Amino acid sequence: QVQLEESGGGLVQTGGSLRLSCAASGGTFTSYSMGWFRQAPGKEREFVATISRPSGVRKQYADSVNGRFTISRDNAKNTVYLQMNSLKPEDTAVYYCAGSVALWSASGDAYAYWGQGTQVTVSS
Repeated sequence: QVQLEESGGGLVQTGGSLRLSCAASGGTFTSYSMGWFRQAPGKEREFVATISRPSGVRKQYADSVNGRFTISRDNAKNTVYLQMNSLKPEDTAVYYCAGSVALWSASGDAYAYWGQGTQVTVSS
């Protein structure tokens, strides 16, 4: 069973960048596809990006972040990243890392393992 811990959140101005990291432990990292989801206050959790197992050949993004965010994985470090550029106030949310045994998925229901989340706040 894998445990996930996010880091890298914070406060940034509109147009700025952040890189989120998610370190995995307790499992075989390459057995899991990884995803990033986010939840803003008063809103439902939404899909952000996913990367396939084992090597990350397949990636998928939400339309709202496509072209601005990049997901990647470093299997040697058991870590998945989310590079976020050109940030907008509407990107403000708690960002969650998740692991799934599916090849990849944009559905939160496919993910059995979740981190605690990291806050991203984009000021206007």
